[in-house]
Amino acid sequence: MKNQFLEAGQIVNTHGIRGELKIMPWADSPEFLCGFDTLYMEGRPVKVLSARPHKTMVLATLEGVDTVEKAMKLKGKILSIDRTDVELPDGRHFLADLMGLRVLNAADGAELGIIADILTPPAHEVYVVRGSGKEYMIPAVDAFLAETNVEGGYIKVNLIEGMES
Repeated sequence: MKNQFLEAGQIVNTHGIRGELKIMPWADSPEFLCGFDTLYMEGRPVKVLSARPHKTMVLATLEGVDTVEKAMKLKGKILSIDRTDVELPDGRHFLADLMGLRVLNAADGAELGIIADILTPPAHEVYVVRGSGKEYMIPAVDAFLAETNVEGGYIKVNLIEGMES
């Protein structure tokens, strides 16, 4: 079952003296997180009064947080989004929905393992697949991804020589 709320970032510091927060986004870009009117902290909705990208971070003002002292108390807190507030483009998926999916070899249907981790270097994601004592590092690009079926609980991949570690 898909979680309704997805972790989207962490408050890492304050900014200025008026309660603005510095948030490390766990998304494709800081701009993505800036697009939300409501974020969730510890399961409760929090209204976003303002948000703007700042380098790789988001600077945001949340309702009820108007002093640096109030902001400091939130340092380390995780912020979530409601998945119903997001419409992903076709072919895009939340990373949380991919974790744990079975990974099948597109050539013969053999199960290779499950997605145990997803690395996010600048170019593209890399799926770390573990199973039967083997590990595969599969770039999340069209050449390697034959089919992604989140509802079915699997992805099919095209392997090439040297992908197995």
